[in-house]
Amino acid sequence: MITEAQQQQIMAAVARAEAATEGEIVCVFARQVSHYPEVSIAAAAFAALVLPPVALALGAHPLELLHQAQALYPALSAWTVRPNPEAELAIVLDDYAILQGLLFTVVGLVSTLPAVRRLLTPGTLKRHRVHKAAWAQFVATGLHTTAGATGVLIFASLDDRVVEVVAEEDIHRKVGDKVWAAAVAAVRGGMKARDPVKGFVGAIEICGAALAEHFPAAGPHANAVSDRLVEL
Repeated sequence: MITEAQQQQIMAAVARAEAATEGEIVCVFARQVSHYPEVSIAAAAFAALVLPPVALALGAHPLELLHQAQALYPALSAWTVRPNPEAELAIVLDDYAILQGLLFTVVGLVSTLPAVRRLLTPGTLKRHRVHKAAWAQFVATGLHTTAGATGVLIFASLDDRVVEVVAEEDIHRKVGDKVWAAAVAAVRGGMKARDPVKGFVGAIEICGAALAEHFPAAGPHANAVSDRLVEL
C-alpha cells in the first residue's frame, strides 16, 4: 500500500517530530483488521429466519401461491396436488424449509463479497476490532517499554475506514482528547483524499507538537523504536 519513497516521507516526518521530544511515534497502516466472518453468518441467518415470516405478515399466502403455480404449470399437479389439506400443509412446510435454506445460502454467499460485507458490518464492531488491533501493535512495537512511557501509536485501517491513536495514560492525561481527535481527522482526511501518506504526516506533526510541549527533549533523541511505518 505504501511505496518506499512514501515510507521515506513518513520516516522523515517522524524523525522531525521526535527531534524535539523524548516521545516515540509509530505509524501502522492496515488493509483491514478482520474478515468479519460472523457478519456473513448473521446476515444469512437473519434473511432465513426473518424474511419468510415478514412475507407472510405482508400478505403472502403459501397455499395460494401453490395453487397459482399449479395453474401456471399444470405439470406440477402430478406431484404437488393432494386430496387433503394435511398433505398440502406438509408441502407448504417443506417449501418453507427449502426457502429458508436457499435464503441462508444465497445471502451468506453474497455477504462474503468484500464490498457487501463492509456495508453490512456495524461501525461499532469495526471500531472495536481496530481498537484491539491498535493496542496489539502498541505492545508488539515495544512502545509500552519506552523510557518515560511516552509512546504514541497512530493506527489506520483502510477498508474499515477507522483511525485510532493509542498513547500511555500519562500522555493522554496531559495532552487530552482534542489533540488525538485532530490527528485522527488528519489521517481520515488523507485516506478520503486517497493520499494516506499526507494524512499520516499531518497526524505525526500534530502528535509531535503535543509531545514536544509536554515532554520536551532533554538532549539528542535516542531512537528506541523504528520510525518506519508498519504495514499489515
